[in-house]
Amino acid sequence: MQSSLILKTATFLLAVGLCAFTFIQTLPEAEMVTYTVDPKTQHVQLFWKDDAGQIVKSIQNLKNFVESKNAKLLFATNGGMFDSDYSPHGLFIQNKVKLTKLDTASGQGNFYLKPNGVFYLTDDHVPVVCQTTEFKEHTSIRYATQSGPMLVIDGQIHSAFRQGSKNLNIRNGVGILPDNKIVFAMSKNPINLYDFASYFQKLGCKNALYL
Repeated sequence: MQSSLILKTATFLLAVGLCAFTFIQTLPEAEMVTYTVDPKTQHVQLFWKDDAGQIVKSIQNLKNFVESKNAKLLFATNGGMFDSDYSPHGLFIQNKVKLTKLDTASGQGNFYLKPNGVFYLTDDHVPVVCQTTEFKEHTSIRYATQSGPMLVIDGQIHSAFRQGSKNLNIRNGVGILPDNKIVFAMSKNPINLYDFASYFQKLGCKNALYL
């Protein structure tokens, strides 16, 4: 019997597999597409490499890999920063195996626009978005990806973002809703970081992370 999955991928292919119903909401007035996930009833998975240790690299490859597991790809999107060799930039944990370590250095680009953060899921299906400085590694973490910058921090928009900024790009991110469900959002058109963060804030996310 084929199971249905919604997969969230990073460019290095980070995937979210959902075994049950997922609510899909399109908000044309906000120019966003959002996917809401209940981790208590839906399985969330992050992928970078397949079972043979090969980098998945493309959504088509991910689709083929998922279908080889008798599952179906329903949704895929970017899930974090990556380097030129398609390796994750910063922490990446796949099925309880830490493949790359936490990056606490300073540098240029979105990843290093502090505070940056980590999105992770535990064995008990608890989703968390936290600042990198607050992340504590423990054995119950099943999946994790580090990215940056944080979009919403304790209910407030990142202080470096400016309303009316002309820095426009297609963007995606992840936040935790008040009911502890996960919301993934992607802009349908170029948008600045302030407006993108504001979208998560209006949904009620206390913390949200740019992917």
